[in-house]
Amino acid sequence: MAATSSWNFMVTPTKPSLSWKLSFLSPLTTVNVTRRQNRTAKRFVVFATVFLDPKPTVLVAEKLGEAGLELLKTFANVDCSYNLDHEELCTKISLCDALIVRSGTKVTREVFERSGGRLKVVGRAGVGIDNVDLSAATEHGCLVVNAPTANTIAAAEHGIALLTAMARNIAQADASIKSGKWQRSKYVGVSLVGKTLAVMGFGKVGSEVARRAKGLGMHVIAHDPYAPADRARAIGVDLVSFEEAISTADFISLHMPLTPATSKMFNDESFSQMKKGVRIVNVARGGVIDEEALVRALDSGTVAQAALDVFTEEPPSKDSKLVLHENVTVTPHLGASTTEAQEGVAIEVAEAVVGALKGQLAATAVNAPMLPAEILSELAPFVTLSEKLGRLAVQLVAGGRGVQSVKVTYSSARGPDDLDTRLLRAMITKGLIEPISSVFINIVNADFSAKQRGLRITEERILLDGSPENPLEFIQVQIANVESKFSIAMSDSGEIKVEGRVKDGKPHLTKVGSFGVDVSMEGSLILCRQVDQPGMVGSVGSILGEENVNVSFMSVGRIAPRKQAVMTIGVDEEPSKEALKRIREIPAVEEIVFLKL
Repeated sequence: MAATSSWNFMVTPTKPSLSWKLSFLSPLTTVNVTRRQNRTAKRFVVFATVFLDPKPTVLVAEKLGEAGLELLKTFANVDCSYNLDHEELCTKISLCDALIVRSGTKVTREVFERSGGRLKVVGRAGVGIDNVDLSAATEHGCLVVNAPTANTIAAAEHGIALLTAMARNIAQADASIKSGKWQRSKYVGVSLVGKTLAVMGFGKVGSEVARRAKGLGMHVIAHDPYAPADRARAIGVDLVSFEEAISTADFISLHMPLTPATSKMFNDESFSQMKKGVRIVNVARGGVIDEEALVRALDSGTVAQAALDVFTEEPPSKDSKLVLHENVTVTPHLGASTTEAQEGVAIEVAEAVVGALKGQLAATAVNAPMLPAEILSELAPFVTLSEKLGRLAVQLVAGGRGVQSVKVTYSSARGPDDLDTRLLRAMITKGLIEPISSVFINIVNADFSAKQRGLRITEERILLDGSPENPLEFIQVQIANVESKFSIAMSDSGEIKVEGRVKDGKPHLTKVGSFGVDVSMEGSLILCRQVDQPGMVGSVGSILGEENVNVSFMSVGRIAPRKQAVMTIGVDEEPSKEALKRIREIPAVEEIVFLKL
């Protein structure tokens, strides 16, 4: 490939100015010289050809471990340019095939636009990808990969370090001695042996914390909707519900991701359900705790101590009541900060980037590749339906057994060769996992992510007679071996079952358990099991109207007149707990559940 450069000179009698730009458009360079004061301009044509190195170029914008850099250099030209400002990054990016960042570099839409289509992969050396515009990356055909496993042990060890330091008041005693005091009686600690530790989030880090806590003689319980029960039993851990975990634990260690579902999950209400004197460790994400509520719980003695490595705002303000609280031990987000973890992250992200540049599908990819427009256009409404069915089904699961077996049924007049369901299965997986996970699910990593969580998804097709003009007639999702928050959602064979169709281009819920319904899957849903009798629609509607909750759709399915019925209500806003309580107290209402879509 040939490259050329073009220069534009403007010469004045006193001061020349020079601007240049690199172009890959033509092997011809033209230099224009213009002299002012009405002098004749001379034009020169210069041929300049530069043969480019066939190796791809990787821009490393933040410090990366030497092992990762060495791996990159075996395959690519590596440009280590740290501390670039945004404009400098945008200027360099058109010359790069890959970009590696940590958390400090913002990879915005402008970066992808300025790359001119050359940028093929962005590697995030770590787990979180909040600083990368995933939508823009996908639109520009750029794969985004991260390094989610290398810091597992480091994070688990830091969690245990905070647990033990908190129990024995290490930080406070250290500060006391250094200030010239000797306060043995003030810093009497508590023993860990025989105490109950609740691990909230039983993924890679959570399970490693559990292993180590068992070695300290603690009784360990865990809550995680997707944790396989057999894996937990192998470690000697009991899986329980959220309520049981927080109400019975002496110590609570947080390991869930920050998602809309987990944001401020630990708040005034959840603190009120805990044993008085509970101790909390957080090495996950700061936003899962309502920090003001935690201060109130510490002041009241409900929470005896907290040990925190992460905060809602990082760094926290210097006058933070939480950070300055005498019963709080803090560290500056050190969970992954070991020499070994940093090298591991460097190698993991380097391997993912090199693999992507070779055209391989990375298991750590966090965005979907571009799909042909005609396929996406045809499947678009079914893609939306698939994700919403998965999201709805998992919210109906109750208890601590965990989701392990999911069956998806497609009804279509098309044969297997004419209907590729990989994207639909990926979107169902996305709906099942993303509400309580920081993993971004797509066609690249769906099966890998499901397997990691012990989630087995099987597919079945019902072949219909008729025209194959429409891709699908309906999609059905069943979750086996679980309990349900809404008993009617259980089918006759004992699985949670939901079914949906596309009508007028929009996803509709058409069956819950054995009950037929018909409601557009927009906004959120209220499912209400009731006795079929006059006035129910009005009674429920009046309560929602008084609460200023707008009803978009309403459907009633029933066994027979005056028998049991299911009312399905689409709402634009989330009803208050008081509103749901008032609906539940209507005599004919037998159970109710609110579901976010």
